[in-house]
Amino acid sequence: MSGCNLCPRGCGAERSGGSVGFCCASDTMRIARAAPHMWEEPPISGSKGSGTIFFCGCSLGCVFCQNHDISRSGTVGREISPQELVRIMSDLEEQGVHNINFVTGTHFIPQIIAALKVRRPSVPIVWNSGGYETEEAVEMLAPWVDIWLPDYKYALSAPAEKYSAAPDYPETAMKALRLMRASQPENICDCDGMLRKGMIVRHLVLPLNVKNSIAALERVAEELPGVPVSLMSQYTPVVSDPRYPELDRKITAREYDKVCARMEELDLEGFMQERGSSTGEFIPRWEL
Repeated sequence: MSGCNLCPRGCGAERSGGSVGFCCASDTMRIARAAPHMWEEPPISGSKGSGTIFFCGCSLGCVFCQNHDISRSGTVGREISPQELVRIMSDLEEQGVHNINFVTGTHFIPQIIAALKVRRPSVPIVWNSGGYETEEAVEMLAPWVDIWLPDYKYALSAPAEKYSAAPDYPETAMKALRLMRASQPENICDCDGMLRKGMIVRHLVLPLNVKNSIAALERVAEELPGVPVSLMSQYTPVVSDPRYPELDRKITAREYDKVCARMEELDLEGFMQERGSSTGEFIPRWEL
């Protein structure tokens, strides 16, 4: 991790020397939670939960992040080694989870792959990320990932720059998503309807950003035909910032209905979250 370029920011941090990158992480893995999670999409969580492992730090750093307590901190959570990650995955498997779900792990790809080389779980591996990946990162992960669960947050550069300081997000993320789909070109479910291989794309609707949401759905429909979309209404204001007054409220029924209507017009398969999901109850507790 010398001169780190794992994510599209390519910040060049000397993480192997103990420095932290834009992601707020050094070269030592840090996790905030590892537990069965019941609030993913139905074919991911099922009846026994998804074995989610939440990594601390993030290479995207959205101002509206629901998990900001861990995404922008280098001190929350617990440091672990690849060997400890192997034990955590095994423990989750013993609890009967449907899959092992790596949440926001881009900045720890080498360590995660090192753990998987020691022992690959018998259940599917889910890569759950903000979609902001380099093509090289996707290629490194492709032999190990069974299910891709990326966001496609922005189809427009203006909100991508405003909220994530990443004006290149629309094109960079879509290139990564196309590679993800190429590595898992078909969604395959078992007899219980649980996803074993494939891809689901998520999109979170933000207040006063209906235009971006509709553009994102249109882009996914055009570029990733047949990929299910998980449309999320769960945005909950967590940080009040005078620079973004529009984010200091939940989305309205009118805003969400417009986006849902466009998803139906595009004949996109997938899931539409109920507006009642916009509550802090769905934000996990960061405790191991």
